[in-house]
Amino acid sequence: MSRLLYELSESIRIAAAQIRASKMRSALTALGVVIGIVAVTLMGTAILGIDAGVERSLAGFGDDVLYVTKWPWRDVQDWWVYRNRREVDVSYAHQVNDWIAQHPEGPLKLAVPAASWNANVIRGDLRVVNIMISGTTADLGRIVRSDMHEGRFFTDLEARSGRNVAVIGFDVADALFPNESPIGKQVQIRSQRYTVVGVAARQGSFLGMFSWDSQVIMPLEAFSRSFPVRWADPEIRVQVDLQRMDEARDELRGVMRRVRRLSPEKKDDFEINSQQVVREQIEPMKKNIAIGGLFVTGLALFVGAIGIMNITYVSVKERTKEIGTRKALGARRRTILLQFLIEAVSICVLGGVLGLGTAWGLSALVGAFWPQFPIVFSFGLVLVGLTVSVVTGVFSGFAPAYSASKLDPVVALRYE
Repeated sequence: MSRLLYELSESIRIAAAQIRASKMRSALTALGVVIGIVAVTLMGTAILGIDAGVERSLAGFGDDVLYVTKWPWRDVQDWWVYRNRREVDVSYAHQVNDWIAQHPEGPLKLAVPAASWNANVIRGDLRVVNIMISGTTADLGRIVRSDMHEGRFFTDLEARSGRNVAVIGFDVADALFPNESPIGKQVQIRSQRYTVVGVAARQGSFLGMFSWDSQVIMPLEAFSRSFPVRWADPEIRVQVDLQRMDEARDELRGVMRRVRRLSPEKKDDFEINSQQVVREQIEPMKKNIAIGGLFVTGLALFVGAIGIMNITYVSVKERTKEIGTRKALGARRRTILLQFLIEAVSICVLGGVLGLGTAWGLSALVGAFWPQFPIVFSFGLVLVGLTVSVVTGVFSGFAPAYSASKLDPVVALRYE
């Protein structure tokens, strides 16, 4: 064991000496590995960043919420079928809540109506355009996961009486009330004025996904004075027991069929959506990134491995007499093999470290120019990069190292 450790340390020392002696050749040899590691690391960073961005964008809505809507949250070919469906009525929320009250042990917990419309929000000479205005009840505050940056959510009394109060998103507050608190001040939406009672905490937006930051939320009764609720994409948000999601979906479908008075032979004329649909739509993007990244990675590592194998063969030829001398003095085949194999692995690891550093720098650059994209440079990516480097080194260096270990010392000593 001690002999093996000595041979290993000696091989590392010789490899380091050879790399120092041929710095430029070693750097050019490692270039393919550098490109491959940059590709695989950036691919992993992009996929992890997409996951983090999606989770951040959806965090405020909760995984335990189902959405009853007219349209499905996916691309459909037979769009005319969905167009002809009846609108979802916000009054359905009361009927669902009545069912929940009668079945307290069921998987459904709370139903909240909501409707939305895009409009401009004005405060004096300042305005923000195309902001989503949502009308709902005070119960929405019980099912969302978004915190308040300032102020509070409107109360049940304010919602039932239809007071002109509103909770605004962080970006709306920043644009209309720069360097001052909006609490207690008024904004104008269409012909109505609304008193701001709360500002939602910054959530951030990702890939154009929905965000609380550019939204105004108000009581449904107040909303109906400015917007036609029937045509304002009405929906019912139903909080469910997350551990009984499939059961909850089936029960909600049954309740909605009963509410809509659908006979058994008729198809559903509504859709039950969840955040999982959004996540599934992101999967093709992640898959394409992975395919492209793996292609570039595989090509770069293959070219790099061929280059390292070629240079290692050249190194074996250049040091044939040295190999013969060492074998004549009693060096084992294992010792020679380790020497050249570790040299190849060392070049690959060096390329891997440079690749990881380059990938980290590029990731930081992306984060600086595109702060909305979450950069996730994890320890797992570093471990994968170094592992790929070592495997590439072993793959590319084994054949020339094995040929060196098999050289006949007499023939090697006579080599010119």
